Amino acid sequence: MHDDTLLHEVALTLFPGIGPQLTRQLMSYGSSAKNVLHLLPGKLRKIPGVGPKAVATLTGTERTTALRRAEETLRRAEKEGVQLLFYTSKQFPKRLKQLPDAPTLLYYQGTADLNAPKTVGIVGTRQATDYGREQTEQLVRGLVPHRPLVVSGLAYGIDIFAHRAALQDGLETVGVMATGLDVLYPAAHRKTAEKMLTQGGLLTEFAFGTQPDKYNFPSRNRIIAGLSDGTVVVEAARKGGALITAELAISYDREVLALPGPLGSPASAGCHDLIKTHKAALYAEPKDLEELLNWDAALHQSGKFQAAPTYSPHDFTPEEFKLVEVLASSKEELLDNLSWKAQLPVHQVATLLLGLEFKGVVKALPGKKFVLI
Repeated sequence: MHDDTLLHEVALTLFPGIGPQLTRQLMSYGSSAKNVLHLLPGKLRKIPGVGPKAVATLTGTERTTALRRAEETLRRAEKEGVQLLFYTSKQFPKRLKQLPDAPTLLYYQGTADLNAPKTVGIVGTRQATDYGREQTEQLVRGLVPHRPLVVSGLAYGIDIFAHRAALQDGLETVGVMATGLDVLYPAAHRKTAEKMLTQGGLLTEFAFGTQPDKYNFPSRNRIIAGLSDGTVVVEAARKGGALITAELAISYDREVLALPGPLGSPASAGCHDLIKTHKAALYAEPKDLEELLNWDAALHQSGKFQAAPTYSPHDFTPEEFKLVEVLASSKEELLDNLSWKAQLPVHQVATLLLGLEFKGVVKALPGKKFVLI
């Protein structure tokens, strides 16, 4: 018997034209996927951002199709040992959860904790050189004392070198795919991917059967950037996926490092541009990454994405604690941002913040910003 809650959550992600942001909006009003799928057209129309087309999709024949496909997906996931992680699940990566364009459902197969205390993304060109391979291996070896989760995209070149080096050095490594979990691309990396299932894992936002469409790759890159505390670009030409990943990481306010290469090498031109324009810090040795991510501080073992240890969920209502967790990870936040990150309506957030101010937990700043005291 399937979990009824998960069935409706998966179904909600399978409607055509209902993207992650609209899904979150629907959830914040409906409070559960099951409620959302049973809302009448009149109620749906009152939700900001839900137009006539979305109302027709959610209440028409697509609803039956989505539920049937969700049923098939759950059956298959169960049979193949795949975890389906909706964004409200405890196992869903916290680092991803708070991004404005975060996926709402992840398909995951593996053993690694996606909320590992330390994570690092390693990306680069498919046309990697021997220098790139050697530097990737040295980089991974230098990170072994920290036991980070190594994240990359399973592609030819730097990606696969990073995964193999992590496996070789006993580190867990996760490959983020631009296809369904059942469509391994490129197929040449099957052996490495199989080993990763027992020492890391494979992760995708794409449903079973999704082929390697070129539009899926930039989408996949945002998950690599979002999962990683910092991203290291080992070799990159002036254009390409690695630079897209770096730009996304910068937009998420994550650290980016680039490894310099031999002057005049086209494979390192993108890295040199990142360093010259101050978009990336220069990576020359593990210490550069340790200092930038504060990994060298023993007190920082828990990573920067967990709620401050002084706050216990027992001292708050579940809704209050949601706000405390968001503020603990993003330092200060605007009222509207708090609303969508905590998945609570704005008017409720305003009331809760007032209560938290009286408790001496939260302070209001000019411009409708709030910060933990």
